[in-house]
Amino acid sequence: MIVITGAAGFIGSNMVAKLNMEHFLDLILVDDFSNDLKNKNLENKNFTEKIDRGSFFGWLATNYKKVDFIFHLGARTNTAEFNKEIFDKLNLGYSKQIWEACSQYSIPLVYASSAATYGFGELGYSDDHSLIGQLKPLNPYGESKNEFDKWVLKQSNNPPFWAGLKFFNVYGPNEYHKNRMASVIFHSYNQIKETGEVVLFRSHKEGIADGEQKRDFIYVKDLIDVLFFFMETQRGSAIYNLGTGRARTFIDLVSAVFIAMGKNVKIQFVDTPIDIRDKYQYFTQAEMRKLNDAGYNIPFSSLEQGIDDYVKHFLLQGKYM
Repeated sequence: MIVITGAAGFIGSNMVAKLNMEHFLDLILVDDFSNDLKNKNLENKNFTEKIDRGSFFGWLATNYKKVDFIFHLGARTNTAEFNKEIFDKLNLGYSKQIWEACSQYSIPLVYASSAATYGFGELGYSDDHSLIGQLKPLNPYGESKNEFDKWVLKQSNNPPFWAGLKFFNVYGPNEYHKNRMASVIFHSYNQIKETGEVVLFRSHKEGIADGEQKRDFIYVKDLIDVLFFFMETQRGSAIYNLGTGRARTFIDLVSAVFIAMGKNVKIQFVDTPIDIRDKYQYFTQAEMRKLNDAGYNIPFSSLEQGIDDYVKHFLLQGKYM
């Protein structure tokens, strides 16, 4: 039996789909299932039971002997939310409870961290444990993820295997419900569909041209393959980066969306909103050596390959993973 928290969400539902494809059907899905649009991510999926996140620990205390693995992918991910109490409860506090339960019941664990922990990247983007305590995230979401990573590294009681994955910029199917927090690919597709052009933020940093801001974008299918690898191998308990290791510009990204849609590239630039301008990242790029050293060497999709698959097989057809 495998547990997935955040199972109705973007990454969680893709994890459910991957497990089903690999013939794992005895799944326990944990989430707040009150969002009907988000619940569409679980249509046609095979699982044993849905459990509200508030009832999960009671369920686990009774059923832990049946649980073989936990993917903890549930979190409040809104980077524009600044109520620290929400993150303390749903990200930091809940994650500590998951860790302590996995330690007590001897259940292997993979959990989602975030590249938001790196802030402006003043110390680079290395997943070396010695740097985690020095990182300076830019918002309460990133702080909550980093505080949990720091807490994990101080623990003496641990699950039999664990891995924390710092997700970089993830895109792909099943993000229809995410609104403002959906990927730039998703928003670009919808803008092109409605207006024939894409609006990008201008650069407000000397030496970087408009649209040349760079991020490490990873296709959700590749990300899920890494999570599955850790479940299968249970090798090398640690905190790992999970990006492609290659930063790409926003112009590269939207151009790939236009091409996948069979449209001519048309980009308009606007000022970055004042409320996020001083927190805006101009570059992210995961150092991926540690994951490679753990034995994962499957090539990631290029940005063009991932966008082509996402647009043609999901967005254009309104399909889910």
